[in-house]
Amino acid sequence: MQEGIFFNLTSIFYFLLVLGCLQQKNSYARMLQSEVGDKEMTETNKDPTLNVFFTPDDLKLGKTMPIFFPIKNFSEIPKQLPKEMAEKIPFSLANLSYLLQFFSISKDSPQAKAMKYTLTQCELEPMEGETKFCATSLESLYFSTHDFFGFDGSMKAVATVYPKNFKTELQKYTILEEPIKILAQRILSCHMMPYPYLVLYCHSQVSDNILYKVIVEGENGDRVESLAICHVDTSEWDSDHVVFRVLNVEPGESSVCHFYPEDNIVFVSDA
Repeated sequence: MQEGIFFNLTSIFYFLLVLGCLQQKNSYARMLQSEVGDKEMTETNKDPTLNVFFTPDDLKLGKTMPIFFPIKNFSEIPKQLPKEMAEKIPFSLANLSYLLQFFSISKDSPQAKAMKYTLTQCELEPMEGETKFCATSLESLYFSTHDFFGFDGSMKAVATVYPKNFKTELQKYTILEEPIKILAQRILSCHMMPYPYLVLYCHSQVSDNILYKVIVEGENGDRVESLAICHVDTSEWDSDHVVFRVLNVEPGESSVCHFYPEDNIVFVSDA
């Protein structure tokens, strides 16, 4: 199903369908670690999940840096709902109390915090020049992506590819080959969100973004075909965004980049 870092569009929807149909164990601890809560850090106590950010100066052959590539337990992937069923369930922060009762989730539980986080992110007004949507079914994802690119437009799905038996989430990696720019007129990034069923948060920014394929090798020999993006203009970003504390830069001062984990899907239009 995989051909390097590129995926056939039909295959990627099938891949998501398979993931969505796997049994859900309602374990949100890992999702909460990366998605919920303030990322407080000190020099001696740094959240390992923050080792995904870097600057364009780091993107060069031979560069070594610690990178966190999260491993998703497939048994914890939320199940996928048909479009007809998903549309019958309210998807709004105003209905959170009802939703917690509907899914039999305690209001003080990590699952409740995860649901609140997802609904809040999905309801935030987009920044200037940003397009965003949350897809609550694969059918809605299909139609929303085609609406974004145009039904007559040509697009591909790309993603990070881990090696087989990948087990180490954080280690030092070295860039083995010159990073390759993935030329695209439009880029749409989609991330799985913590929720009782499959929800994908997708967003795109009009400002310049540069997508790269980066081949890195870990200290233990793991070779990852990584997808990375550099956001050229961050002047409109929230000054409290964790990336500015990690990289010690101010909004608009420098382009910021990050690696994608394997469960993120990026749709690109042909250049």
